[in-house]
Amino acid sequence: MKEKEIIRNGEGENYNYSQDHCFIKLSSHRTNGELSFVEDTLKPGFYLGRHHHKLMTEVFYILEGEVELIFDDESITAGPGDTVTVPPNVWHTARCEKGGKMLTIFKNGQFDLYLEKLSKLSDSDFADTELMKSISAEFDIYEE
Repeated sequence: MKEKEIIRNGEGENYNYSQDHCFIKLSSHRTNGELSFVEDTLKPGFYLGRHHHKLMTEVFYILEGEVELIFDDESITAGPGDTVTVPPNVWHTARCEKGGKMLTIFKNGQFDLYLEKLSKLSDSDFADTELMKSISAEFDIYEE
């Protein structure tokens, strides 16, 4: 990154999906793919299925509400001000029953580019299991 960048509240590339509304606060384009920040407003009933990353470290910083993070050996309920770091190769699931907000930091990942790619898919693309599996793997996301 050669120049400063200011992204104000409510600004940044945004993707509004059925379960969450994401604002890209730091694009991996600006950090040579090393880092990205995503502000994620979780809609009530948010559920992210079990997955892991081979390279990426994921850091969840909870801003509002409660987010349950489920691992093979335990479940953690995180609230405002809590930080949970998930290193590579750790299977995890996330759930937010009542809705909330978190900042997710991705080290060695381009999750912002994954969101961008998802935003261009059709309903039939989402229904194509093999396509979705290949797109996920392209961005270091591995599901069961």
